Amino acid sequence: MSIVRRSEELTSICVCTPNERFLETISDHLGASGFGPLPAANGSAAVRLCRYVRVEVLVLDLAFPNGTALDVLRRISEPDFPEVGGILVLTDRQEGGTDLAALREQEPSAYVDDYLAKPFSFEELHGRIRTILRRRHNRDDSIFRLGELAIDPPRRKVTVGDREVHLSKKEFVLLRVLASDATRVFSKDELLRAVWSLKYPAGRTRTLDSHSSRLRRKLDPVHQRFVKNSWGIGYRLVESVEDAEPVVDDEGGEQR
Repeated sequence: MSIVRRSEELTSICVCTPNERFLETISDHLGASGFGPLPAANGSAAVRLCRYVRVEVLVLDLAFPNGTALDVLRRISEPDFPEVGGILVLTDRQEGGTDLAALREQEPSAYVDDYLAKPFSFEELHGRIRTILRRRHNRDDSIFRLGELAIDPPRRKVTVGDREVHLSKKEFVLLRVLASDATRVFSKDELLRAVWSLKYPAGRTRTLDSHSSRLRRKLDPVHQRFVKNSWGIGYRLVESVEDAEPVVDDEGGEQR
């Protein structure tokens, strides 16, 4: 399969569904609405498109058998995978809850922006896509600074002093959420919802704690500044070594 790069003037929307007629119809409607549709009839094709083309929104049908949709989400969530702007899943269940709950239970790190239950109107599909695009484009793209720490969202670049810090996608999103209000502590439940779209209590997963621990070590391997665990509440950003002490190993839950 050859990958055709779309004009930068078109917003690339990757559509992945096992129903060929449905895929063709959605792609035609998206093209007629001024989008750049990228049809994918299987999970492998969707992953290739997301890897080699700048995909603004992935529309992923959960109707695939054998966990194909989950596998796609896992692949595009890998640390070195190019960023996908947003993810809209299509579900056969009117409330979407059972499908999404099962998906999030199997893969807590899989992030989904929104879901749309079938059947739906194409006007509703376009509206959901535009909402995801608007949220993405309305994010604060100014450079955030806290002491030596600098976050440059448009370039997805993080530096501490003169050193560039390479973060996974979820680590970067977690850092951006914390930086959105560096004056307060974010609860664990807030962070799970904002970064992973998880709605169940923080005590049921160690995802946040392990990511926070890795993020802290990457930002400052020696003093482990910047990301502070406020016990019993959540996490916040701090600047000084004194504020960051004592150093905590979140993955094991033990103070060192």
